[in-house]
Amino acid sequence: MKEAIVVKCGGSVLARLSDTFFSSLQKLKAEHDLVVVHGGGPEIDEMLTKLNIPVEKKNGLRVTTKDVLEVVEMILCGMVNKNLVARFEKNGASAVGLSGCDGKLLEAAALNEELGYVGDVKTVNVKLLQSLLSQELVPVVSPVGMDTSGQLYNINGDTAAGAIASSLGAKQLLFVTDVPGVLHNGELIREADEELLSSLIEEGVITGGMIPKVKAALASLQGEVEQVIIVDGLKGFIDENGAIIGTTVTKGVKAG
Repeated sequence: MKEAIVVKCGGSVLARLSDTFFSSLQKLKAEHDLVVVHGGGPEIDEMLTKLNIPVEKKNGLRVTTKDVLEVVEMILCGMVNKNLVARFEKNGASAVGLSGCDGKLLEAAALNEELGYVGDVKTVNVKLLQSLLSQELVPVVSPVGMDTSGQLYNINGDTAAGAIASSLGAKQLLFVTDVPGVLHNGELIREADEELLSSLIEEGVITGGMIPKVKAALASLQGEVEQVIIVDGLKGFIDENGAIIGTTVTKGVKAG
């Protein structure tokens, strides 16, 4: 088995992923096993609005009633997942779409009653992923999990990606966004640690939609994950030397 890299594609960028982005993934796949986890928040919001179902979030997580859960399942496991698999196939990579329910990939339990059917990951079926990876397939995972009784749960995509990365022993987790990484005065910060990023948030350098991305990256630095790299899904992210272009976030305090 090659060393694994988990790639988390945020819902806000899915519809705009470029062909050069998929070319970069192909270059990564030549040396690594890839597992992709996707979101789909904008598409879910759009469908909920069409169906006159309230959109409610608490602390960044979607309050998931039974009606909301049905929409989440339909959009994530259906439309978004299969569209992403098709993009991989179009760009020369064999991919297989899965939800966290398939083969008990993501066994979940309720996070708290206040959020309804929102789940936390308890176990990851690593053997299933390894079986697919051994066949040179790219597993594309929608973050809908299931408990031991068969109840489905909506799982935050960042949480699912972090759990899969830790379970696979992946050292790197890629966060795919619509920006090149964390910028300071228009310049890309190539490397940053927890302390630097926290101070940049306090100073107002990191603002708006980048704040939750950075906080999610920091939260994912657990288990085996040593680096979270924020990359741009709107263009290629591998340079001519094969290095990943983006902001590499590491644990602890950066020396010097």
